Amino acid sequence: MSANSATAPDSAPQKQKTRFRISDKFPFWAQIIAGLVLGVLLGWLARSQDVSWLKTTLEQVGGIFVQLLKLAVAPLVFFAILVSITNLRKVNNAARLASRTLLWFMITSLIAVAIGIAIGLVTNPGAGTGLTPKDGQKPEGSGSWIDFLTGIVPTDVITPFTELNVLQIVFMAAVAGIAALQLGEKAEPILKLSNSVLELLQKALWWVIRLAPIGTVGLIGFAIADYGWNLISKYATFTADVYIGCAIVLFGVYPLLLATVAKVNPVQFFKGAWPAIQLAFVSRSSVGTMPVTQRVTERLGVPKEYASFAVPFGATTKMDGCAAIYPALAAIFIAQIFDVQLGIQDYLLIAFVSVIGSAATAGLTGATVMLTLTLSTLGLPLEGVGLLMAIDPILDMMRTATNVAGQALVPVIVSAREKILDHDAYNSASASPVDAYEDGRDAGRDDVRDADEKVAVPVTA
Repeated sequence: MSANSATAPDSAPQKQKTRFRISDKFPFWAQIIAGLVLGVLLGWLARSQDVSWLKTTLEQVGGIFVQLLKLAVAPLVFFAILVSITNLRKVNNAARLASRTLLWFMITSLIAVAIGIAIGLVTNPGAGTGLTPKDGQKPEGSGSWIDFLTGIVPTDVITPFTELNVLQIVFMAAVAGIAALQLGEKAEPILKLSNSVLELLQKALWWVIRLAPIGTVGLIGFAIADYGWNLISKYATFTADVYIGCAIVLFGVYPLLLATVAKVNPVQFFKGAWPAIQLAFVSRSSVGTMPVTQRVTERLGVPKEYASFAVPFGATTKMDGCAAIYPALAAIFIAQIFDVQLGIQDYLLIAFVSVIGSAATAGLTGATVMLTLTLSTLGLPLEGVGLLMAIDPILDMMRTATNVAGQALVPVIVSAREKILDHDAYNSASASPVDAYEDGRDAGRDDVRDADEKVAVPVTA
């Protein structure tokens, strides 16, 4: 064996170690924290010293970051859903996995909405705020069950992409994916193209994700400069309720389910999923975070074929923060402002809307459609939405972080119960810098399963 061949195997790992050591000097999570701190300081400076140009700059920086995320949303959702459905052909008992995934989406949503209702009843967030019905403003657009059901089917194939109607994009992608499954080998050229386009979009989106620390400065800074602490104080109880409710679900319910249902170490889950959770907190977009969520879910031991279905599905339908905790608390808050008494049937309706209508949030920033859907179902004034719009960005950070954690949680639970979870990978998952995501996607090509390989799911009681 020559000297070159003897040293070659060791040289590549040494180079990789050096690469990670350099990036670990200032890891991604530290960059995010630095962005948060700097954003708060600049926002306070812009507001206290009335520095208009600084406020404008912060708004533009944050706006450009969000716009870049949204730019990839429409094609990313379409190809992610299409590819995820066709990937199910590689999984034995795919229908069982899909149904169990949906079941656990519903179970966790019911738990989350129950917590939101309970906190609202205990704290009375609308009492003593000083807000009146006159402070509300009816939104330009609203959600209703008729709009929700009839709006699923698009009138053409272009408008959903130009108007960013994610629900209609999901519908078209699902139809295309099912049709591809039915065509079999004839659809292989389209599926190869779809996979290539999806990889391209994820790579481009990753470049945007790397800008998250800068985007954080703009988003947080403008929020402080524009809203100020005086406005936040009027919504202090409501804001605290949303954060406490999300925290109970995120750090209480989820760990309990992991320990008792999945029978795995909850701490390991947060170590592995933290890069996605922190990015969701900053970006306020489940879809924008989706590539990272899928990667960390795979690193937690969920089979790639199943994760590629469950995560995109969850990014558009699984919203414990935006579609469960938040609308429950918001309905109670608005009812108290408008002096409307809610009964047991109203709380049951809130739970029903949270479970069935969560797809209306569609993984985008904000939950206005879901809120108007809840209010219209309860018969509450839609002007109440205007009361919450000013504070929404502050609330949306914690809501989205909870959403994304749930989107990673359910595949872990289902995989563990169906005995397809790689426990060695789960127990070795760590809160490494998100830089590992990009390296993993480039290096992970070698460990992608053969197209003919099936993930066996044993039939259990």
